[in-house]
Amino acid sequence: MKIKLGLLYGGKSAEHKVSLQTAKAVIKALDLTKYEIHPIYISENGEWVRGAQLEGPVEDVKQLQLKEEGEVISPVALNSELFPVPSKNQTNEDKIDVVFPLLHGPNGEDGTVQGLLELMNMPYVGNGVLASAAGMDKVMMKNIYEQAGIKQANYVWYLRRDWEKDADAAYKNVEEKLGYPCFVKPANLGSSVGISKCKDRESLEKAFELAFGYDRKIIVEEGIDGREVEIAVLGNDDPECSVVGEIVPETDFYDYKAKYEDGSTGLIIPADITDEEYEEIKRVAIQSFKALDCSGLVRADFFLTKDGEVLMNEVNTMPGFTPFSMFPMLWQESGLPYSKLIEKLVELGVERHEEKQKIKHTF
Repeated sequence: MKIKLGLLYGGKSAEHKVSLQTAKAVIKALDLTKYEIHPIYISENGEWVRGAQLEGPVEDVKQLQLKEEGEVISPVALNSELFPVPSKNQTNEDKIDVVFPLLHGPNGEDGTVQGLLELMNMPYVGNGVLASAAGMDKVMMKNIYEQAGIKQANYVWYLRRDWEKDADAAYKNVEEKLGYPCFVKPANLGSSVGISKCKDRESLEKAFELAFGYDRKIIVEEGIDGREVEIAVLGNDDPECSVVGEIVPETDFYDYKAKYEDGSTGLIIPADITDEEYEEIKRVAIQSFKALDCSGLVRADFFLTKDGEVLMNEVNTMPGFTPFSMFPMLWQESGLPYSKLIEKLVELGVERHEEKQKIKHTF
């Protein structure tokens, strides 16, 4: 029997286009002898559109937007419209077995969709509600890691309302606690959207304006003089790590354009590091994974200073997932090709769901 896999992609987020690219890549890699592919598209306006079962790869992401042939549905009427479950008039043939949320950013990677799937008792791939929400909010994530004793760069954060009341005080606080250079980021966004590197007061003011255009909460981090390295984590309660990769951006930092448009960034896989550095990065990656109660997958990003100190930057609970993204490339180098990585993630999603079914719901 084929596994009926619901692919959930798009999303009401600034990372909508990234999600479409991810969905296209996953569809191409799926083994159609093992899976039925059921596309579910979330438009930039928040409409949910269900398409017909896919019989093969798509050539253009526009095909995935399902505007003509798809059926607009309501995610409220989930059992009957979105992920059919057997009823008196249905059989198991109508039931989607597992959902793969290929969503990046708010309204998808932040625990909202995961919560929806939990309420439906639907198996799904990736992190749960808690890990997704905490991993999406950089402030909450760093607060948790600080409590867990994980070394990281110094940071401060602000709400838009407080900044609007006294912007000058916010700028002075950054200068006193962090200095320059520093990085200003929206708290709840990924793919380097809305991020700025600041070298003086003028660039700091512009960075605040930009970041608050994407979120009501922002975080400012001190600049670290070190190498940017990343490691991929895979698993549930017993996670495993890939080799380490290094990012070598030609620009000031690894921004959206470098990630998805001009290909100007060098990726070194595996990174040229010592065995001791690898073991420390691996140790902290697993500690970080468990501190957020992650499951399925995580890409953990670090700074490696000249004296060998490992500093946590952040984790991404739904990292870029095309074949040319860092997460799949790290596993490719570790001996797990893209198509098998997808299969493994589906298995982990089902495994975690089955584990949850052991919980007693009555007393």
